[in-house]
Amino acid sequence: MKKITIIFLLMLSITTFGQEKRTFEKEVRKISKKIEEITKNQKDSLKSKVIAIDKRLEKGEITKETADNLKKDVAKYHAKQIEEQVSKQEQLLQVLVQEKTNGKIISADDSDLNEEDVNTFKVGNKTFRFSINTKDINDENDLDRERKERRWRRDGKNNRRTTSQFVFALGVNNVLEDHKFSSLSDSEYKFWQSHFYEIGFTWKTRLTKEASQVYFKYGLSFLWNNLRLDNNQSHIKNGDRTDIVVFPNNLIESRLRHVQMNIPMHFEWDFSKNKKYKDGFVYDRTNRGLRVGLGGFVGVKLGTRQYLEYEDDRNVKVQEIQFNNYNMNTVNYGLSAYVGYKSTSLYLKYDLNPLFKDTETRNISMGLRLDLN
Repeated sequence: MKKITIIFLLMLSITTFGQEKRTFEKEVRKISKKIEEITKNQKDSLKSKVIAIDKRLEKGEITKETADNLKKDVAKYHAKQIEEQVSKQEQLLQVLVQEKTNGKIISADDSDLNEEDVNTFKVGNKTFRFSINTKDINDENDLDRERKERRWRRDGKNNRRTTSQFVFALGVNNVLEDHKFSSLSDSEYKFWQSHFYEIGFTWKTRLTKEASQVYFKYGLSFLWNNLRLDNNQSHIKNGDRTDIVVFPNNLIESRLRHVQMNIPMHFEWDFSKNKKYKDGFVYDRTNRGLRVGLGGFVGVKLGTRQYLEYEDDRNVKVQEIQFNNYNMNTVNYGLSAYVGYKSTSLYLKYDLNPLFKDTETRNISMGLRLDLN
């Protein structure tokens, strides 16, 4: 369409009275210089972008594969720009040759070209002005991409003050008497066969607006605590007391299970190395390094039952489920801590209030804990 317009103006200029004579060489030099300008500007722009990509690669912001793909994209873009813009100059050159053939342009010796000459082109008695914008559209796209990246770093998921985790823990469960760890060796319960399981959700809130390493962690979880008695014993409720007595038959299974709902609360020190961008912006990189949590919990028991499995006098296997609270305290509270790397931690939980009323028996749990973002 542009070519047709130029030819139309050329034909119109032929009939115009007082046609100005121009030199063929001068007009050719204008077009030649303009083509050189186009090529140089595009190559310079390409070079600066390749340097910027290499810097991002050195800083570890992108992978080598991404860098190679970006270089291919910008090279393809600028090659297309050169092709399109030079093509327009070639169309003008064709019109100029046609004018020379028709005797409308005379030859002359070379003369100096100033900036006004280079940026104008005459067809007949019409003068056209054009210029090359060295700041192409891809540069604008780069700036827009950088602004979006800054906004994403500020408001995106990695910079949220509060994040959520799915928690799962399991391990061994037992009791202490009078807060003494030495009492574990005399415990009535099997150490490796008494298990606990915990499942829940937590929220982790950074204590400062800016990236830091200290958080307050809180949530909701459900626990299944199992205590398996040794030496063929079972639990018997005697009024306000719960006694451990020898069962009259040969026990295959003797397990007391109590389920409770907890609200855990911890202060967590997450020593994951935060990421710092070249513009100085820092955002959290949580669950990627050493983590330490100290705190406690408060909860309520939702139910208690005892599972008994034995053979009766006729050698018939019997399974019993006995529903009772066995004088357990309904409200429960205690201390807990964990230390680990990334999402996996060693976990310790200890009840401060007694397991049974009017006793000094307290539940203790040790195991592994997973905090999954």
